[in-house]
Amino acid sequence: MPVKNRFAELHGEITEWRRDIHQHPEILFDTHRTSALVAEKLREFGCDEVVEGIGRTGVVGVIRGKSDKSGRVIGLRADMDALPMTEATGLDYASKTPGAMHACGHDGHTAMLLGAAKYLAETRNFDGTAVMIFQPAEEGGGGGKEMCDDGMMKRWGIHEVYGMHNWPGKPVGSFAIRSGPFFAATDMFNITFEGLGGHAAKPHETVDTTVMAAQAVTALQTIASRNADPVDRIVVSVTSFETSSKAFNVIPQRVEIKGTVRTMSPEMRNLAEKRISEICQGIAATFGGQAEIDYIRGYPVMENHPEQTDFAIEVAKSISGDCDEAPLVMGGEDFAFMLEERPGAYILLGNGDTAMVHHPKYNFNDEAIPTGCSWLAEVVEKRMPAA
Repeated sequence: MPVKNRFAELHGEITEWRRDIHQHPEILFDTHRTSALVAEKLREFGCDEVVEGIGRTGVVGVIRGKSDKSGRVIGLRADMDALPMTEATGLDYASKTPGAMHACGHDGHTAMLLGAAKYLAETRNFDGTAVMIFQPAEEGGGGGKEMCDDGMMKRWGIHEVYGMHNWPGKPVGSFAIRSGPFFAATDMFNITFEGLGGHAAKPHETVDTTVMAAQAVTALQTIASRNADPVDRIVVSVTSFETSSKAFNVIPQRVEIKGTVRTMSPEMRNLAEKRISEICQGIAATFGGQAEIDYIRGYPVMENHPEQTDFAIEVAKSISGDCDEAPLVMGGEDFAFMLEERPGAYILLGNGDTAMVHHPKYNFNDEAIPTGCSWLAEVVEKRMPAA
């Protein structure tokens, strides 16, 4: 596999960085140790500019090429945050932080981008400027949006932006990508049914919220089966059902259900929000109660831009010889916010036969490091070839 020789040489060092980050996972915006480590490394590499505190705890490193006749600026992004879960890998470098774990491979993403930054700062064999973007709070916090809201794209004049995610189940060193909608929009809902509580032996004297909520859980599935065009992707999942009483002989005054909606288009997103409200309000009214609906829009659909996707494929093929078409992913990815501001592409890198992401036994595969670093560096060198 034609990875860059320099990354074969750096493999052990980058692995050490990755495993150090793995032992000290940090959640959402609380990436203080990781962000400080990243900034320290970028300065050590000789980056022309290192700025901390973008998007609260994000870090940006700027590397200028040997020339700048093109005036182009390419951004490369990695996420730094971990998940609030307990690790069960048994590794000698397992998490030392109770209740936190790098279960999605962001430790690997950060280490690979650091490796690419070290190489690019050493060689500078490109015409333009490379911007290394280290982002907090991908796992539900919207750190990508916060960095954009801080003016990152305009401040450094970024023209295009690229990102990468490891993918268990794909062979190590292989790639996959797709143009257009790729990762789903991720919304949440919180619905509270209010009725009239009372004794379970006298249901006729109550307005039963458990019946309302149970009907709603079933009826919400008709959004996908009876409201959406069958060719459109949509998932409506109720994931929590809580009553205001835990007693066996009490009909509760209140029931709260929560869940998530995943869609691949603005039209489906709007449909889901509209129908959730109509269904729950209608059911509540039918049984003589009320429903309060809180629909929270999360990450938008992540859409790869066609030209940049073709380029990402070209780079992947130059390294591994091939690049598969990736499936649609109903998970969310806040790189979507960056792709809304600038054209770019997001690619998947094989992690081998490992546990899936978000699993307590997942671990980033260090054997993927040279390939991932090579792709990141090649994006810069091929998109901005040396003058």
